[in-house]
Amino acid sequence: MYKWVMSALFFGACAFGLIFLMISATPEKSEEDVAAESGTPQLKITASNFKFDQAEYKVKQGETMKVVLKNSEGVHGIEINGLGVTLQGKDTSKEVTFDKPGTYEIVCSVPCGAGHANMKAKLIVEA
Repeated sequence: MYKWVMSALFFGACAFGLIFLMISATPEKSEEDVAAESGTPQLKITASNFKFDQAEYKVKQGETMKVVLKNSEGVHGIEINGLGVTLQGKDTSKEVTFDKPGTYEIVCSVPCGAGHANMKAKLIVEA
């Protein structure tokens, strides 16, 4: 009888623990998820070692977007020359209104190693 009682208590405690873990394990929303839910359009730039995920990014003139930097490998920052946009460290997003059409250079602003000088992309603001 003692074995049955202990077995029932053990399996009951395991079931309670699993239920508790499932309820309390709701994932926290990232800054990207919050911005996406708010309806703010995003320009996502993903940086890995010595390259960006795209060679060219395009936006429309007059559009306001949240520029979001994601580091998938290594530590990087971005600077968009001519637009005054710099993201690095804890500042990984910034709301920007693209007023002036043209082609702008995106560079890595954090010295990240041997390929740092070649880590570039273009941002095209279309009229």
